[in-house]
Amino acid sequence: MQLMSEKGAARGGLRERKKRATRAALSEAAVRLAAEHGAEKVTVEAISAAAGVSVRTFFNYFDSRDDAFVVVDADAGARMRRAVLEAPAEFSPLAALREAMAAELAEAEQQHELWRLHAKVLHASPHLLARGVGAHMAAEADLADAIAERLRRVGVPDATGPGSEPGPGSGLYPRLLAAVAGAAVRTSMDHWSAHQEEAVFLDVFHEVFTLLAAGLPAPPA
Repeated sequence: MQLMSEKGAARGGLRERKKRATRAALSEAAVRLAAEHGAEKVTVEAISAAAGVSVRTFFNYFDSRDDAFVVVDADAGARMRRAVLEAPAEFSPLAALREAMAAELAEAEQQHELWRLHAKVLHASPHLLARGVGAHMAAEADLADAIAERLRRVGVPDATGPGSEPGPGSGLYPRLLAAVAGAAVRTSMDHWSAHQEEAVFLDVFHEVFTLLAAGLPAPPA
């Protein structure tokens, strides 16, 4: 679940911050209502009332009721793509992706309960889960595109490997890196969830990416 961090919300002007806050409020209201009552029983009117906005405002942000359960922060992918492309030239692709993800996950500890509820809502509804998987795959493909573009900008015109087709994100390396980074985030969250009293989430996150950068060496005996 991609929830907007306050750090992310601080970017842009006042109007943009208000828009992000309204979208976040609608998404949170939708998830909490669905977790309590079941997604099929939640109406657009109920979501709008819980968020303190009109139904018309709801449809300024979402095309349908189900989008509010699945598309929590439609701008998160664009922010991460931009961060990957604008990261310092000396950053490796993995480091650029790590920093882009870390910026989006800065508030993960405070948002953990909502993440858990979101997972509950999706898993309770097969069609929402399918849409959630589709949204995740699309976001991963966008990150792969950004990685491929970054490689081309630093003079790696073809980082695709044998047998791949030309085009943004079509290469093996960009796709693998985006997929591995997504798995790293999930692993970080799962581990932190089981050890909340012992660790800070972003410390776990950075430790996971340090292991990736080192090539996943076996732990010392």
